[in-house]
Amino acid sequence: MTCSADKINFDADARGETRIASVSMTRTQAFFYLGVAVFFSVQLFAVACAPAAAPAAGKPALNVLATETFLADIAQNVAGTRVKVAALIPTGVDPHSFEPTPADIKRVADSQVLIVNGAGVEAFMARLLENAGGTRLVIEASKGLTSRKPSAGEPVDADNPVDPHFWLDPNRVVQYVANIRDGLSQVDPEGAATYAANAAAYSAQLKALDQWIAAQVQQVPPARRLLVTNHEEFGYFADRYGFKIIGAIIPSFSTDASPSAQQLAQLIDRVKASQAPAIFLELSANPQMANQVARETGVKLVADLYTHSVSAANGPAPTYIDMMKYDTQIIVDALK
Repeated sequence: MTCSADKINFDADARGETRIASVSMTRTQAFFYLGVAVFFSVQLFAVACAPAAAPAAGKPALNVLATETFLADIAQNVAGTRVKVAALIPTGVDPHSFEPTPADIKRVADSQVLIVNGAGVEAFMARLLENAGGTRLVIEASKGLTSRKPSAGEPVDADNPVDPHFWLDPNRVVQYVANIRDGLSQVDPEGAATYAANAAAYSAQLKALDQWIAAQVQQVPPARRLLVTNHEEFGYFADRYGFKIIGAIIPSFSTDASPSAQQLAQLIDRVKASQAPAIFLELSANPQMANQVARETGVKLVADLYTHSVSAANGPAPTYIDMMKYDTQIIVDALK
């Protein structure tokens, strides 16, 4: 029942008990709401003043970046659950032509560890590190590997004597794993045993991958193991699995180069003479010149390889091992 103040005062003598009860209830409600307000004020103060959440016990607070997506995946297999490795270059982007944004520079500036392929793939790296400033451990994954020498008849990149595409031979990625293991152990000595165990387990997977690729390639007759590619990228793959490099649309280890009309004409002659069944391009490549060569030689164009980047998580090649299996299957199916 709701009563006005005038009504309560007017009936005070006759209804005093009711009036007193009403006043008592009002005080109880007031104390209740005051208590609630104080409680939430204390809680909000505690949340606002609480320190930032600390890393999980036993795990280092390391900000680790790897340049390419495939390299981030390799590194994550070494790091395991101890450290999260992020990729600098977005999925599907060619590292040869990558141009860092201000946001990319900040990410590098904030990193404690930067893992690079090295050997010239990341032409932007010196300028990026200069702009980022600060200090961090830079792990060169390909350190210790020796560049291949072109076989007789292969195009030679006079401007870039080192072929940096070591990762297209899983056996050479074992060296990547060792370098990443050693680098992470240097900045996080407490995790050294974990990194060593992870590296050993992943190296065994790489050896198994090598055997799987070799078995798949056996489906292709040796006379048809001929590779024509977008640029000079499959040299280590060819050496390991018995392919012959016929040529490349861009006769360079980098996609930033451009072929001359004479070089393109020479490639067309070599493709016709060799009877190579296909031209292989990665997804990020511009197919215009490859289409021209395919038309003039009558060979098919296969333009869906993943060579410098893994696919999205829901794609056909979300990890390095998946990428190598996917590319191998595409190549074998086109040549057998």
